[in-house]
Amino acid sequence: MKLAREYYLQDNVITVAKDLIGKVLVTKLHGKLTSGIICETEAYNGVVDKASHAYGGRRTNRTETMYAPGGISYIYLCYGIHHLFNVVTNDKEIPHAVLIRGIEPLDGLTEILKRKKISNLKKNAGIGPGNVSTCLGLHTSLNKTDLLGTKIWIEDRQIKVVKKNIRIGPRVGVDYAGEDAQLPYRFQYHF
Repeated sequence: MKLAREYYLQDNVITVAKDLIGKVLVTKLHGKLTSGIICETEAYNGVVDKASHAYGGRRTNRTETMYAPGGISYIYLCYGIHHLFNVVTNDKEIPHAVLIRGIEPLDGLTEILKRKKISNLKKNAGIGPGNVSTCLGLHTSLNKTDLLGTKIWIEDRQIKVVKKNIRIGPRVGVDYAGEDAQLPYRFQYHF
């Protein structure tokens, strides 16, 4: 059920971002297993994408993770508050990534409630990239984690997704990217 390394090495980050809809993001941290069905993603197309951290070949301590071979986590801190989880894709030195923007909590609901500091799970508990990380216990300390390992992975549980019902539109919060802000690189699905 765990996605194979070859899955992450695909060369089209937009295809991967759309295909991740319906897959299950799983964490096993401190003995606690939690998961969620991926329901929203955004593609970041490397050096040619003005919204990408790696646009123009930019390399910093933070972005260096994006240049690794596909199949590792890229987790960074946004606004000094939110830990955002991305999946690195494509070959080494091609900095593609898919931001996981939303999940529907699935396994480990008691642990997810504790992490969210709430008593009951609302429909949108895993919507928004900061909420994804809170639900699943993802933190920048897990940056560069191998997605074929035992802490974070993605499974294909054959959850039915009607591809024509995936909403496609522009990404959120990337107005600085000019015309690239309007690219149809965001994928949403309601289960």
